[in-house]
Amino acid sequence: MTNPKITHNTKKQRDIRRELHQHGTPAEATLWKFLKGRQINNLRWRRQFSIETYILDFYCPAARLCIELDGASHFTPDGGYNDERRTESLWQKHGIRTLRFENKLIFEQPENILETIRIALTEGTQQTPPSATLPPPL
Repeated sequence: MTNPKITHNTKKQRDIRRELHQHGTPAEATLWKFLKGRQINNLRWRRQFSIETYILDFYCPAARLCIELDGASHFTPDGGYNDERRTESLWQKHGIRTLRFENKLIFEQPENILETIRIALTEGTQQTPPSATLPPPL
């Protein structure tokens, strides 16, 4: 981590965050039902939280853990490359780990997704490099 001070939720990005929050995907709305209200490990999550130029789908400041839900645009060469750069930047600059899940898995395997999140939370902020994509346990 080179810079422990995070520039977050800037006024410049407020309208974009608000739009993403109000018009999120069905997968985001479904996962939010499980995360809000400290339902997992009694930790608070933020939705559409910005750090520098990135807007994270979900972020737990206490665990320095980000969750990204990926739709079709993420499964292109450019999308995959951008996701890898973002994951690495969040880790290198801020020590934020990133979990990525395909949107459809939220509906098909919600318990596996939640268990993967719980495991990541119990691991804390160990000095383990993040995985750009962490599949749910089978």
